[in-house]
Amino acid sequence: MSNGTFAPAPGTSSMARMVLAQARMETLLLLRNGEQLLLTLVIPIVLLILLAGTEMVDLAAEGATSSRDRVATAVAGVLTVAVISTAFTGLAIATGFERRYGVLRRLAVTPLPRSALLLGKASAVLVVEVVQIALVVNVGLLLGWSGSAGWLGVALLVLAGTAAFAGLGMLMAGTLRAEATLAAANLVFILLLVAGAAVVPVERYPEAVQPVLQALPSAALGEGLRDVVMGAGGVPWAPLAVLIVWAVGGIGLAARYFRWE
Repeated sequence: MSNGTFAPAPGTSSMARMVLAQARMETLLLLRNGEQLLLTLVIPIVLLILLAGTEMVDLAAEGATSSRDRVATAVAGVLTVAVISTAFTGLAIATGFERRYGVLRRLAVTPLPRSALLLGKASAVLVVEVVQIALVVNVGLLLGWSGSAGWLGVALLVLAGTAAFAGLGMLMAGTLRAEATLAAANLVFILLLVAGAAVVPVERYPEAVQPVLQALPSAALGEGLRDVVMGAGGVPWAPLAVLIVWAVGGIGLAARYFRWE
């Protein structure tokens, strides 16, 4: 047999094929984890019902006074929480323990680069987020939301937010011990919810800290989604730009410093 006739030809697959294969595997793993998937889908719905039906926390932005506005603000807040919990907290913890138990060590001996692993995991996260968004939107409609939103803006914000938080989650999982990742990811998640303007509008915080909050990815995602869900129209370019900066920085650092073991 002459040279060049072997099939399939040996060699590394293209980056796109490696990312697609990794994304398919990560999605199957997520779907097989029924208990975790159920919590991922149920918790946002419960949170939406609580936020839309209680006045204990003033979620409405200035000028938003009707119950419909409150539901719209709650929808935006819950979508923000869903992205952060799925793309950051859940991804960081799962990847951290995969690294501890040696799952990633086996991938390290393959041609799969760190960037392809990150993109594959982020793609699987997007699949879950699409289901979360569909559920939150439909429950919001049942609670009285009009459904008016700039859906292009929602899509761009969710994509950029997912990339930003997935990059940060992978950076944490790839540099800290699994137990430290578990504690740190949950702590950061709680801090972002309470003090990161993910659910409560930035304008409800003291003026002195508002510029700092606006530079956080949680606030950028929350404020951007509130704008488009409240029917402001167009794409919120300023929050989107903040998320893109965090995404580039997080993914770049994760690709550089992520350790397989």
